[in-house]
Amino acid sequence: MNILFIGDIFGSAGRRIVREHIGHVREAHNVDLTIANVENAAGGFGVTPAIAEEIFALGADVLTTGNHVWDKKELIDYLNSVPPQSAERPRRVLRPANFPLGSPGYGVYEGVTASGVDYAVIQLQGRVFMTPIDDPFRTADSFFASIRAKVIVVDFHAEATSEKAAMGWYLDGRVTAVLGTHTHVPTADERILPGGTAYQTDVGMSGPYDSIIGVEKDLVLHKFLTAMPGKFEAAKGNPKMCAALVACDPATGRATAIQRIALGE
Repeated sequence: MNILFIGDIFGSAGRRIVREHIGHVREAHNVDLTIANVENAAGGFGVTPAIAEEIFALGADVLTTGNHVWDKKELIDYLNSVPPQSAERPRRVLRPANFPLGSPGYGVYEGVTASGVDYAVIQLQGRVFMTPIDDPFRTADSFFASIRAKVIVVDFHAEATSEKAAMGWYLDGRVTAVLGTHTHVPTADERILPGGTAYQTDVGMSGPYDSIIGVEKDLVLHKFLTAMPGKFEAAKGNPKMCAALVACDPATGRATAIQRIALGE
């Protein structure tokens, strides 16, 4: 079984580069499950229902987010528009599962691939250098008693490399993959941990790399040099689609390979 995980889609440039490449990548690698992080897909800050539908239409099965999930308020009604067991698209847009009880939406999705393989996707958010929400480690533990799937993919949206590495080792042997998002810089540490879990600290950004992590360079430099506030805007130059391709045994959920992907115009 092959799983394609697309790193943080940033702005219109990110959506465009994903649109250009997702189809042939899925076909070339016989992808069974496609997951994309979309928390920056709307101008670099959040995602709208219309953009979520756009990414689904390109072939994504599940969309993950992160700390910018609430930046577009219209997403809240979208996330709450279906009951928990529905297979409709809003149920497949995840927010971090360790947001406090009562937050809109859901942090885990359980589905079935076209070939009949059960799978689950869990979204978690780190706490180091980020908003101190609930414990992501204990939140992950809480799902294993109820998830029936052997194939389980975790998007860990976190700032600190150490926290991401800790989550990888903590879940090794219990999930198929722990894939990091949020920092927008792809790391070269993809590997299979001893228990059979594929790990990469950060999959990277699908967006403009002539930028400072997606934002127009001059705007960020102005803030660093002057300490004055300013409005950030998504850059557009040199877009690349960064992703991870994970192969696994659907019977056991153990990963057998992980490969970095970076494709430009």
